Amino acid sequence: MTLSHIDGLVEDARTRDLAFTMDEDLFRVFYERTSRGLAGYLMRLCGDRQQAADLLQETYYRFLRAEAVLENDAHRRNYLYRIATNLVRDQRRRPAPPQVPLDEPGAVELAGDTRSAERLAQRHDLDAAMSTLRPRDRAMLWLAYAHGSTHDEIAGVIGVKTGSVKLMLFRARQRLAERLRRRTGAATEASR
Repeated sequence: MTLSHIDGLVEDARTRDLAFTMDEDLFRVFYERTSRGLAGYLMRLCGDRQQAADLLQETYYRFLRAEAVLENDAHRRNYLYRIATNLVRDQRRRPAPPQVPLDEPGAVELAGDTRSAERLAQRHDLDAAMSTLRPRDRAMLWLAYAHGSTHDEIAGVIGVKTGSVKLMLFRARQRLAERLRRRTGAATEASR
């Protein structure tokens, strides 16, 4: 064994030890910063609160068990979202339990009494239109507009090239707008 070989082994050991060591306090801070956005992302992808909560727990569990080298906070966040996206994809391959329709009582939780009926109807229309989109479109729209992710971050989470994200987002917005127009047009004609 040479000295350079020993130095290489020491460096490998340091890298493995730093692969992901997060104490309880550091994890709590990371969880507080990321859990709300990730929960919303999962909810948009699956459409079921209980399933999203289960996937949220599984995502953090797998994140903590991963032995990936995560350089900074942005890299950790992107890795977390990639795990969540893959879990949702895996979940879609399994048969899903029946979902509660949005128009049944108790399906939509109100944030408070200040929300108007019109705003609730708009939210219902948006939820219904989003649920008709492909999972990738829903994920991209949620990451871009609800979470504020960059095209690079979206590409990393979705698993596409960065140059494709702009066009894919444009098309997803068009599909969403068309579904919203159809939905609000049908609702307008039904009320006449």
